[in-house]
Amino acid sequence: MNFCSDNATGVSPEIMAAIGAANCGAVMSYGDDEYTQRLQVKFSDLFETSVTVFPVATGSAANALSLAVMTPPYGAVYCHADSHINLDECGAPEFFTGGAKLVTVTGDRSKIEADTLAKIIEKAGAGVVHHVQPAAVSITQATEAGTVYNPAEIARISEVVRAHNLHLHVDGARFANAVVSLGCSPADVTWRAGVDILSFGATKNGAMAAEAVVFFNQELAETFPFYRKRSGHLFSKMRFLSAQLEAYITDDLWLKNASHANNMAAKIAEGWAGLEQVKFCHPVEANEIFMQLPESVIASVLAEGFLFYRWDGCTVRLVTAFNTREQDVIALVEAVKRHQ
Repeated sequence: MNFCSDNATGVSPEIMAAIGAANCGAVMSYGDDEYTQRLQVKFSDLFETSVTVFPVATGSAANALSLAVMTPPYGAVYCHADSHINLDECGAPEFFTGGAKLVTVTGDRSKIEADTLAKIIEKAGAGVVHHVQPAAVSITQATEAGTVYNPAEIARISEVVRAHNLHLHVDGARFANAVVSLGCSPADVTWRAGVDILSFGATKNGAMAAEAVVFFNQELAETFPFYRKRSGHLFSKMRFLSAQLEAYITDDLWLKNASHANNMAAKIAEGWAGLEQVKFCHPVEANEIFMQLPESVIASVLAEGFLFYRWDGCTVRLVTAFNTREQDVIALVEAVKRHQ
């Protein structure tokens, strides 16, 4: 019973079927296929505006290449200290930007606050040759703490971004979980709130290996094909990525999968609410749970065959997925109750 990560799960049957269906006959390569061409229309419909979409295979590529078209080598990217681009991408953003600097911002629950961001940028030394120049801001949705930015919070950050002529990127590895949590449209938390580029995650939510870089700012999209090719993410058989993404957004599969994952996390949180030895570190707003547990409880639950990660500052992290079984959730809840 694995609650380590939504990366540990398999592939949605609908997406696996789409891969199989694409594996028929010969089609044009490098994105000149009907699957990839359809994505432009379908993603534009999904976001209620004209967008340009580029499939890539990993979230790190989506993030690093997005930041590369926003940021010169002498630029600064402002991000939360807990963000994936800062802690878990092995310097990929710095590499693909040609040396730009990640400047970290603190904030409760892994969220950047607009006022804090504004103060940092105002003191950054824009125009001073001795300093890296403010270029972009990247936020994570849902955050590394499993919390969610609402449209108003993103809009306030966007106001700061626009005031300083920067660009705004969203790392949406768990974007679907955030949209379900908020109950809003994808447009409300992206371009309507001032977002330029979204790294649209699918792998954590049922895809095999497929992410999309979605451009709302069309000017930034002009050079992206060259960055993607240079990074090794222009796949010759692009249809197998595009078929996954098409199936992912068809009939709201992406939202159904995320809804199940969120509901399973909420069920765990509800089951442990009020337990004396269980302390939640952050509100459970998507599909991640961070909490503090006594070491004796952790050891006992692990011994029963449940898997989850230990996590600095919060003792443990648990993640639910699109195919997490309700009986496993119930068993986990009862195991902690028995041992606490």
